[in-house]
Amino acid sequence: MNPDDPGLFRPSKESLPLPERMRPQSVEEMVGQEHLVGPRGLVTKALEGGTVHSMIFWGPPGTGKTTLSRLLAGRVGARFVQINAISSGVGELRRIVSDARDALASGKKTVLFIDEIHRFNKAQQAALLKSVEEGVLALIGATTENPSFEVISPLLSRCRVYVLNPLSAAELGEILEKALGGDEVLAGAEMSPAARDRLVGLCGGDARVMLNALDIASSLLDPAEKPRRIDEDLVKEVFQRSSLLYDRAGEEHYNTISAFIKSVRGSDPDAAVYYLARMLEAGEDPKFVARRLVVLASEDVGNAEPYALTLATDCFTAVNYVGMPESRIILSQVATYLASCPKSNAAYAAIGRAEEDVRKNPGLQVPLHLRNAPTQLMKDLGYKKGYKYAHNYEDHFVEDDFLPEEIRDRIYYEPAEIGREAGLKKYLDARWKKKRGGRK
Repeated sequence: MNPDDPGLFRPSKESLPLPERMRPQSVEEMVGQEHLVGPRGLVTKALEGGTVHSMIFWGPPGTGKTTLSRLLAGRVGARFVQINAISSGVGELRRIVSDARDALASGKKTVLFIDEIHRFNKAQQAALLKSVEEGVLALIGATTENPSFEVISPLLSRCRVYVLNPLSAAELGEILEKALGGDEVLAGAEMSPAARDRLVGLCGGDARVMLNALDIASSLLDPAEKPRRIDEDLVKEVFQRSSLLYDRAGEEHYNTISAFIKSVRGSDPDAAVYYLARMLEAGEDPKFVARRLVVLASEDVGNAEPYALTLATDCFTAVNYVGMPESRIILSQVATYLASCPKSNAAYAAIGRAEEDVRKNPGLQVPLHLRNAPTQLMKDLGYKKGYKYAHNYEDHFVEDDFLPEEIRDRIYYEPAEIGREAGLKKYLDARWKKKRGGRK
C-alpha cells in the first residue's frame, strides 16, 4: 500500500460537513439559478459545444458558485483546480499554469477556480492573462463584489460575467427538504414548521449557512430522544448572534446600508456611526461603504459643502490602501463629517431635470454662436459668430443665451439657501437677473 495515495486519507461522506454532503452531483440537481443552468440558461447554451470558457460568477455567498464551477469542469471532462485568492500568490499561479500546459499537451483541459478573485491584486490578476488568452486553462472566478470594480479590465474582457441571484425562500426550503429527507446523518431528525421558517429566515439567503446551522442543530440533539426534533428555540440557539446576522447580499444587507445612508442624509452622525459599526462587525467590505459615501457626498451634501466629495474620495483611497481594522476609523471620520454637513440635493435634482428635457427633445440644436469653427466653411455658416468672451466683460460675466432656443429660459439648478450653496445662489441670482431675478 502506498501511504502517499490520497485515496487512503479521504474522509467518509458521513464525516463531511452537511453542505459538502448535499453538494449536487450534476447541473440538473442544482436548485436555483434557472437563468444560468435551466434548459434555456446562459451557461447551458454555452456548454452545448462541449467546452467551458473563462467566466466570472458574481453573486452572494451560498448561491452555488463553487458547486457550479465543479460541475462544469466535470461536464466537459476537465481537471478542476481550486484555490482561494486570500491564501494564494503568483508563485502558486505559475505552478498551476505550468501543470495546465503539461495537461493540455496530454489532451486534458484545466479549469482553474479562484474563490474570492476580487482579493487578488492587479499583479496577481495580470499573471493570469496570458494563460487565459492562449487557452492554456479556463478561468472561473467567483466574487461577491462587482467585478467592474474589482477585476482588472484586460482580464474581465477575456471572461464572461454571469450573475448568480440570491436564493429565494422557496428554493432554500427545497434544499432544506432534500437535506432532511436524503442525508443519512440527519435521518430520523424532524423540524417543526416554525423552526424551518426561522432557519430559512436567519440564513440570509445563504444555503451554506443554512445547512451548516442545520448540521449543528442536529449534532446538539439527544441521540436517545425519539423522535429527534429540531424546534425553533434550538435554531435560535445555533444563531447565537442573530441580532448581528447580516448577509452581505441578502435583505439585511440592503436594510442596513439603507439605514446608514438615510442617517447621514438626515444629519444624524450617531445613527450613521451605529449602522457603520453594525455593517463592519458583520463583515461588510469597507470599500463598499466607502463607495456609498462618495455617492452620498455628491447626491445629498452637494454644493452645500463641496469639500465633502473630496473627503469622501480620499476616504475610498485611504480605505483601499490601509485595509481593516484601521479603515473603520477612516470611515467613521468621513461618515460623521458628512452627517454633520449642511445638505443639498440641488445638483442631483438639476441633472434629473436636464435629462428629462434631453429625452423629451433629443434633437435641439446647439446655438450657432456657441459652436466651434475650425474651418472657413463653418465660419461662413455663422458658427461662433456673435460669441461673447466672458472674460472681456466686467466681473468676467456676460448675460448671454447658452441653451437651445426652445428651452433658453429653462432653470435646472436651484441652489439651496444653506451652507456654501447659499453663496452660489446669491451669485447666480445677481448675475442672471432676467432669468433668475425674483425667484425664491
